[in-house]
Amino acid sequence: MRLLLQFPEGLKKEALKYAEKYEQEGHQVFLSGSSCYGACDLALEEARAVNADKIIHFGHARFVRAKIPIEVEYVEWRIDVDLDNFEKAAKQLDFRSVALATTVQHIHQLGEMKKILERTGREVHTSKGTLAAYEGQVLGCDAGAVHNAAGKADAIVFVGDGNFHALAIDIDKPVFVIQPKSGQIRQINDDIIKLRKRRKGAVLAAVDAKTFGILVSTKIGQSNLPLAEKIEKELVALGKRAEILVSNEISASALNNFMSFECYVVTACPRLADDRETFGRPVLNPGMYAEFMRIMKGMKAR
Repeated sequence: MRLLLQFPEGLKKEALKYAEKYEQEGHQVFLSGSSCYGACDLALEEARAVNADKIIHFGHARFVRAKIPIEVEYVEWRIDVDLDNFEKAAKQLDFRSVALATTVQHIHQLGEMKKILERTGREVHTSKGTLAAYEGQVLGCDAGAVHNAAGKADAIVFVGDGNFHALAIDIDKPVFVIQPKSGQIRQINDDIIKLRKRRKGAVLAAVDAKTFGILVSTKIGQSNLPLAEKIEKELVALGKRAEILVSNEISASALNNFMSFECYVVTACPRLADDRETFGRPVLNPGMYAEFMRIMKGMKAR
């Protein structure tokens, strides 16, 4: 079988090991050298180019619901949480009930983490997002696992590294992040508020923009041309100039060469809107665009 192996950036160091494994099993192996931004980003073009029979996508859970023209096998990547350190962190929480969530790397221990929190005398609530594969799993574009459980909770406990997934939890309750290995615990509500303010600033700046570039990705898990066409019509009806820009990888450096666009509306990964500094102009995701339209309609009604 002709296999294309695809790894996210943090796992590309493992590529040779897995290539050798599959080659020893008798397969012909190709490695995708393209960037990989998540489970939504399947290397379909590369697979077609080498006539692969299957893509083996490492590091993420199944995400794409659309019909895929080639077989895709998802190989999730498990990283164990230090449960002793997690328990020490949990004892620092002064809340009766919590909503618990994590990333796919640690989801296999969600049940154990829930039991630890319950042993410390807390009610623990979990739920499932719209796009996530598992209950309790948070994606950069889907924190429904938290938002759906938060109504019964006094605080949020998220287990994971960094801020990318954690900042998807935009909620007006205390949000705590526990580092999986060290058990370091920190509250990130100030970071959430800062991100809200940056997004609000981008929406307000977009009100004065006259030219809009609507960004569409060809990635199968991100593509949404119907939404882009709808947005284009709405902007034109407001008297704005709008054009749809289509690309596989949305790159600020490439887009900035157009120069004429005063604002971008992204219909692909909604977290691209958080890179305003890179794009050098306001970037709105669908939620921010909806707020922009509410403002514009309010101004028109006056």
